[in-house]
Amino acid sequence: MIDRRIKFRHIQCFSEIVRHNSLKSAAQHLHLTQPAISKTLKELEEVVGSDLLVRNRGGVSLTKQGEVFLHFAQMSLAALQQGLNGVAQLQKAGKISLLVGALPSVAARLMPEVAQAFSDLAPDVTLHIHDGPYGYLIEELRQGRLDVVIGRMGAPEIMKGIAFTQLYDEHVEFVVRKGHPLLARPDIHRLSDWPVIFPPKASVIRPLVERALVAQGVGEVDTKVESVSGAFGRNYALSNDAVWIISNGVVAKELESGALVRLPFDTSLTKGPVGLMARTDGQLSAAESLFRRVLAEVAERIA
Repeated sequence: MIDRRIKFRHIQCFSEIVRHNSLKSAAQHLHLTQPAISKTLKELEEVVGSDLLVRNRGGVSLTKQGEVFLHFAQMSLAALQQGLNGVAQLQKAGKISLLVGALPSVAARLMPEVAQAFSDLAPDVTLHIHDGPYGYLIEELRQGRLDVVIGRMGAPEIMKGIAFTQLYDEHVEFVVRKGHPLLARPDIHRLSDWPVIFPPKASVIRPLVERALVAQGVGEVDTKVESVSGAFGRNYALSNDAVWIISNGVVAKELESGALVRLPFDTSLTKGPVGLMARTDGQLSAAESLFRRVLAEVAERIA
C-alpha cells in the first residue's frame, strides 16, 4: 500500500526540480517560494527514507534511489494526465480527441495526407496536431499531454521510457532557389559565401549536419540563421541567396515543383529513421490504434 504521507505536491515538486535542474527555477514555475519547495523535497525524502537529489554547483543530480523514483513518478504524472484528458473528453459530450506531436518534416510531408485519411475513417475523433522543438514535444509526450509524437529518433538518453516504431528513413537536404549562383559551380566549401539557414542546437538533425560537414572538410559556417521553421525557411530561401539546410520532408513539395533546387552535396551521413514515439506505459485507445494504421499506410506510400 502507498504511504499516505506521500501527496501529489511531493511528486510534482520532485519532478519539476529534476526537469529544471534547479530548486529556484522549479519554485518559480510552481509559484512557490524556494524554502517551501525545499521543505517539500525534504518531506518526500523522509517518507522514502533516502536522499533523492544531491545539490551541486551545476544544479542538482539524482542519486541511485532518485533515478528509480523519478521513473515511476513520471509514469504516475503521465497516467494522471491521461485520466484528466479522459474526463475532459467525457465532459465534451462524448467527443474523442487524439493529441499528436509532429516534427517539421513530418508536419509538412506526412500529416496532411494522414489527417485526411484519418478523418475519413474516424469522423467523430478530433485530431489535435502540435508542432514545436524536438525536446518540447518529447517532454509533452512524457508528461501525458500528447498521445504520440512523430519524427526522428532522438539520442538514447532522450528516448528513455519512449517506444519507437520506425516508418521510413529520411536525410537532410541543402537547397537553394532556382537560379542560385552556387548551382553554376557547386562546392560545399563555398557555403559561407552566402547566408545559411542552419538547424539550431536543440534540433535532432544538428549533430548529423555537423558530422556531414566535418566529413567533407568544412569547418564552422560563418553566416547563418538558425531555424527549422518551414514557413520561415521557404520565404527566406526563395527571396534571396540563402542556402537552406533542412530535412527532406520539409521541402519535398518544393523540390518536386522546382521552386527549390537540391545542391549535389553528399548528405548520406544525415540519413536516419523517422517513426512514431509513444510512452511505454501508455494504454492504446481505439482512436490511437486506428491512427497508427493510417499513419503506417501513408508512410509506406510516401517512402
